[in-house]
Amino acid sequence: MTASLWAMFVSAFTSATLLPGSSEILMTGLLSADGGALARETAVPLVAVATLGNALGSAVNWVLGRFFSHYRDRKWFPVNEDEFAKAEAWYGRWGVWSLTLSWMPIIGDPITLIAGVMRTRFLPFILIVVAAKAARYAFIAWGVVTVLA
Repeated sequence: MTASLWAMFVSAFTSATLLPGSSEILMTGLLSADGGALARETAVPLVAVATLGNALGSAVNWVLGRFFSHYRDRKWFPVNEDEFAKAEAWYGRWGVWSLTLSWMPIIGDPITLIAGVMRTRFLPFILIVVAAKAARYAFIAWGVVTVLA
């Protein structure tokens, strides 16, 4: 189980950054292992570890936005200028509550980066992000456990 939890953490962390990751697929696979015999027992630790990894990955995006956004015209910067402008406009309109969508594929990562750019305080940022990410992973785990029951 320890190796599975580490794999889940790494996958969730990279999934929250602009690096490739597929934490939802890994979680589904881990919960389904052995025909789902241990799904109920492993769901809570997997959700907790996935949430932690994913939230820390989002914190990296916040740090990038907060401290490295003046490099956004460089080729190596993880978000192109058009995506950056769209995310900035979105965040400017909806503010900190747009972070409730941080769990979503494609738009979630730029929103967490823009939160740093817009100088969102870290405590509200991390509280909303953790809640959103935990809800997503709990929903996935619930779905898998329900199907396998």
